[in-house]
Amino acid sequence: MSDPAVLSVRDASKTFGVRKALDGVSIDVAKGEMVALIGPSGSGKSTLLRSISGLQTIDPGAGQIEAFGLAIQADGKVTNRVREARIRIGFIFQQFNLVGRLSLFTNVALGSLGRIPFLSGLLGRWPQETQAAAMAALNRVGVAEYAAQRANTLSGGQQQRGAIARALVQKAKIILADEPVASLDPVSARKVMEILRDLNRTDGLTVLVTLHQVDYALRYCDRVIALKAGKIVYDGPASGLEQKQLIEIYGPEFEDVFWEGAPK
Repeated sequence: MSDPAVLSVRDASKTFGVRKALDGVSIDVAKGEMVALIGPSGSGKSTLLRSISGLQTIDPGAGQIEAFGLAIQADGKVTNRVREARIRIGFIFQQFNLVGRLSLFTNVALGSLGRIPFLSGLLGRWPQETQAAAMAALNRVGVAEYAAQRANTLSGGQQQRGAIARALVQKAKIILADEPVASLDPVSARKVMEILRDLNRTDGLTVLVTLHQVDYALRYCDRVIALKAGKIVYDGPASGLEQKQLIEIYGPEFEDVFWEGAPK
């Protein structure tokens, strides 16, 4: 890679009981990349993403995770630099992670909490800069007209776009998106993926997204990392993934459910 890595994972393992969710995983992600993590259920995709953000600890040992050159995890422990790194990492959850009783505007403004006095945020006394940033972000993702509406009255697609807007207000340089379109209808899912791709290409944000929809990975991401049973089995350009490899990753049934509707 020509650009230095903004995310670096070295020999990361995670064990749940007797199962290895991650088994010696090592990856580097360069600034400005848009990378899809794919693989069957239980392959370790979400565990890897949560470990990168420090939401999940990896096993003690040689494993290390860094972001922006800051150690997030080492020897199975989250370091004291994790908060510093997290300020620049936006996490998009499958189930949106918005506060339903609050307005969409307030949910988005919460992205500024790492940079403004805590009491101001607690009381909803948003600085003018935060107010302007929240409305600009909502407009960017196409849901500004719902700013005053309670989050739990919005559709899934609208809520997910609100979650992306919150990451923009956070001024995130990396977006980790964990199955962001899994619970959305196809039209909303495409819109969310288009927004993520636009943020990557126009704003230069680094995006790492886990996807069950392999066709979306091939269509929207330049690089694909595939996991199976906690191990990386493919890491390369999306254009290099072939039918045979995908069948090896997902099993023979994959051909029937995917290739008939694969993008041309």
